[in-house]
Amino acid sequence: MSLLHGPSRPAGALARLRRPAHRPASGEPPGGGRPGGRPRAVRELLLVTALFLVYKLGRLLASGRVAEAFDNAHRVWRLERVLDLPSEAGVQQELLQSPFLVHAANCYYAYVHFPAAIAFLLWIYLRRPVHYRWVRRVMAALTGIALVLHLLVPLAPPRMLPHTGLIDTAARFGPAVYGPPQADTVANQYAAMPSLHIGWAAVIALGLIITSRTRWRWLWLLHPVLTIAVVVSTANHYWLDGIVVLALLAVSVLLLRPPAADRPAGVPG
Repeated sequence: MSLLHGPSRPAGALARLRRPAHRPASGEPPGGGRPGGRPRAVRELLLVTALFLVYKLGRLLASGRVAEAFDNAHRVWRLERVLDLPSEAGVQQELLQSPFLVHAANCYYAYVHFPAAIAFLLWIYLRRPVHYRWVRRVMAALTGIALVLHLLVPLAPPRMLPHTGLIDTAARFGPAVYGPPQADTVANQYAAMPSLHIGWAAVIALGLIITSRTRWRWLWLLHPVLTIAVVVSTANHYWLDGIVVLALLAVSVLLLRPPAADRPAGVPG
């Protein structure tokens, strides 16, 4: 018997997330939006843009605490050694053996993060509207919690700690994303923990796995795995930046259930 056509069984968490939206008896679209529960495009564009601007503003508000950011960086580095986590320097040394891989990793860091998130949100909005609101809530919650931590715990990335033996691969080999931290008016470079590069990549993989039926859907996990390898080997993040954001994502997914319109009547959430 095929795994895709097995006998019915009680719906688990993953099954509930995949279940199509239940239309009211009147035939009206759920959620007051377009058919299939899709919110209005202009409203969503304005909402996502506003959330992004708030996030960027919040990151800038956390700048200027340089001494605290470096003190926290030294604490994180020592904690990782106490926990016997692999050295980021060792991972970077493996990357530096290949100029092609160094350039590829720098390009992945610079050019994949935001375009992948935008493409994913657009795809799920158009093709899986039942799940779009839930994905947007999870991503917004994760980003909001990350912003609070950026404000409370400024953290210099490992590329700024010379004693670690790490180098800034983007600045050395290109393409570079950041300029000098003291002159950067666009990004807060002292907001390493948690890593939203890893967090958003994990949300993308989760959303695509949940909304896909193909047996190859698990290959989407390669995106967060590659992202972890890239951000660590380029010295933009510590291992703990990824561990913390994945823990926060797990909590967000447990707390944020799919909307009621995603579940048939009589099925508890």
